[in-house]
Amino acid sequence: MNTNGDFDDFYRDTSRRLARYAYGLTGDPGDAQDLVQEAYARAWQRWRRLADYEDREAWLRLVVNRLSADRWRRLGVRRARAAAEPPPPHTPPPSEDTVLLIRAMRTLPMAHRRALALHYLLDRSVAEIAHETGSSIGTVKSWLSRGRAGLAAALGSDAPALTTNGADDAH
Repeated sequence: MNTNGDFDDFYRDTSRRLARYAYGLTGDPGDAQDLVQEAYARAWQRWRRLADYEDREAWLRLVVNRLSADRWRRLGVRRARAAAEPPPPHTPPPSEDTVLLIRAMRTLPMAHRRALALHYLLDRSVAEIAHETGSSIGTVKSWLSRGRAGLAAALGSDAPALTTNGADDAH
């Protein structure tokens, strides 16, 4: 018995009907496709047993029904949890300095931005940055130096003070 061929034939014969059925249950083509895919994955795992079923397509519909019900149940639980939690606190807009700094960072080459972000925002040493990026310590120092110079040029006289934060140390 060629189980792969039998399953392939079964899939070709039933997949469009099952997709329409799942779409009717969910009302969303993406969710329907996910349910159908999961149902066929489960059918494939049990194919030797299912091959003897009189109505294998009914089994697939049952799986889609249960998966759909589980999906709705999970959504209901999530909604209930979200409704029970207080709203998140109001987040103030970024400061003008932050906006200017981000705008200036976007003008820099990616390597400089990455080095500056790792060093100043994540407090990584030059040696740690070199290891993470697969670059030499000298290259990282160069990126930091050029990045700071690029920021100073982009920001002009409005530049927020950047300290070297040990950028010349390889700790």
